[in-house]
Amino acid sequence: MTESKILTREQAVEQAKTWHAEGKQIVFTNGCFDILHLGHVDYLEKARQAGDKLILGLNTDASVSRIKGPLRPVVNEYARARLMASLAFVDAVVLFDEPTPLELIQAVQPDVLVKGDDYAVADIVGADFVQQNGGRVQTIPLVAGYSTTAIIGKIRKAYAE
Repeated sequence: MTESKILTREQAVEQAKTWHAEGKQIVFTNGCFDILHLGHVDYLEKARQAGDKLILGLNTDASVSRIKGPLRPVVNEYARARLMASLAFVDAVVLFDEPTPLELIQAVQPDVLVKGDDYAVADIVGADFVQQNGGRVQTIPLVAGYSTTAIIGKIRKAYAE
């Protein structure tokens, strides 16, 4: 079941067209989601509340390494995709390898684009595109104290002692 929610870009475009034809509001967000934690779950659950269907753009392993460094990701893209797809409030997961999710956003044409409130709306990739097409951009407060980088740091510290 969870694997059926992992779509190619082409499948995601077709699914988005179907959802739009049904009058569904499509929400899009993206990220690395390397080690699943409470901050991710809270964020994605709130993102889904912004519409009827949530499409998650997931950075490929190569993309994560370019962004986070050669020791990342900790969890490979297949496992990360399965984990994200297992969440009830995530309707589709699409891997992307480009430096930004702009091409994927343009392809699926979401009604709502969501990012964490560590981003200003003006700095969110794809915000202009979504707004110019009648959609909206929303930021969601992040749960303080939860980040993959902090978790990795805590593990390193614990094992260094």
